Amino acid sequence: MRNRNCRKNFGWLIGLLLMLCSSNLYAVQDSVKLTVRLRGVYDSKITITPYRNGLYKEPLKELAGVQTEVTMAIPKAYLPGQFLLRMDYRKQAADQPYPSEFIFFLNKDDLTIGINPLHTQPDSVRLKNDQENTAYFSFMQENVGRRQQLIILEQVLAEYQPKGNRFYRDVEKEFEQKRTKYNEWIDQEIVQNQDLFVSRIFTFQKAPGVDWYASPEDHLKQQGEHYFDEIDFQDTLLLRTQAFNQYVTTYMRMFGMQATSKPLQDSLFTLAGRIACEKASAGHPKVYGWMVDYFYQGFEALAIDPGIKMLAKHIQDPRCLTSKKQEILRRLDGMKKLVVGAKAPAFEAEMANEMQVRFKGISKDKDYGLLVFYDSACLHCKELLRNLHKWYAEPEHAAWLDVITLSVDDVRSDWESFHRGEDYAWTDLWASGGINSQLANDYYILSTPVMFIIDAENNILHLPQSIDEVNQFIFGN
Repeated sequence: MRNRNCRKNFGWLIGLLLMLCSSNLYAVQDSVKLTVRLRGVYDSKITITPYRNGLYKEPLKELAGVQTEVTMAIPKAYLPGQFLLRMDYRKQAADQPYPSEFIFFLNKDDLTIGINPLHTQPDSVRLKNDQENTAYFSFMQENVGRRQQLIILEQVLAEYQPKGNRFYRDVEKEFEQKRTKYNEWIDQEIVQNQDLFVSRIFTFQKAPGVDWYASPEDHLKQQGEHYFDEIDFQDTLLLRTQAFNQYVTTYMRMFGMQATSKPLQDSLFTLAGRIACEKASAGHPKVYGWMVDYFYQGFEALAIDPGIKMLAKHIQDPRCLTSKKQEILRRLDGMKKLVVGAKAPAFEAEMANEMQVRFKGISKDKDYGLLVFYDSACLHCKELLRNLHKWYAEPEHAAWLDVITLSVDDVRSDWESFHRGEDYAWTDLWASGGINSQLANDYYILSTPVMFIIDAENNILHLPQSIDEVNQFIFGN
């Protein structure tokens, strides 16, 4: 009986040990170890930030006073991924911290980065137990030499006149042969490194076919239609790479280079967005949603109303996992309601002395009113306010116009600090609640700057995009 109990207890103990081992094994598998070894400096603050939604924004790890090395666990939820290693280092104990950065990839294996913050070029960084970064740096280095041959031929084909003679056809043939060979090399690299996270980045380097005899307009349209042919929109891991964001930005720059006026820019960027969102709609809902978000942010920043209207179709698609749906719907609603001829809503805002004021209309001695919504941290807003300050200093301008600027800073103290540093000859107010205030909601303010010109009856007369447009409207009437 006693032996039986001993065996039973022993079996229970073995089972417990197995459970603990299993639990520890799971804990190890739930993260990977990242070690940073410093060289050549006294100490450094170490910050690790994952790439998310187009930015290195929210630090995952922050460790101050590291002198030799530090090891940290990176949760699997962030893997595989691209990361920013920031080092705020001191070369000597009496020095002030100085920033240095190194971008790296991390997948399923532990990684040790041996680095001197003063020398962060890939060939100066020691990477132990690494496959991802070594493969990426090796590919990019070889790619420079191979791509340069194509770039030279592209320049000849783009600039040489007349097109179509024997020399031109020979160069065209050589370009096509080298382009095919170059793309085949990239395909081989992708297959060879198919188990690595970085292999998906290689695709962005592929060289597309070119119709050298097409008109500039047709050439741009052809480039746009085929730009994403090699991209796997089902691959959600693309969203963890900075290269994908850069690839789409290069696509937009391609269209922007053809824009010679604001109306043409709006038309071209709307076309670019339509093509890209249609392509992405056949892929994974997350990638589709990311693409819609990308273009919404660009259209909003550049005040491209046709582009925002174009997105209406996509936000109604249940497969589109956009994070901007409510913002886009509000913007579309505002475009319908706050138009020329509509009434500007009355509002309440705060003065610097914290008094609440209610706006019902402009001064009776003015013909026009200008409402300017801004954010004190917005560079475009600051530039616009500087231009407005200079323009409004002219007596003949101030005589016509009653100006009210409205900050939508989320934090009042941010506005107060900005307000104290300025000497405006107009009323400057703060919308209590910032971008989420009732005032911002009534005027459909989702980004800044935004301007409205109104008359004595609070009718909206114009939505200018610049002070030049304000001047043209006032003195062009």
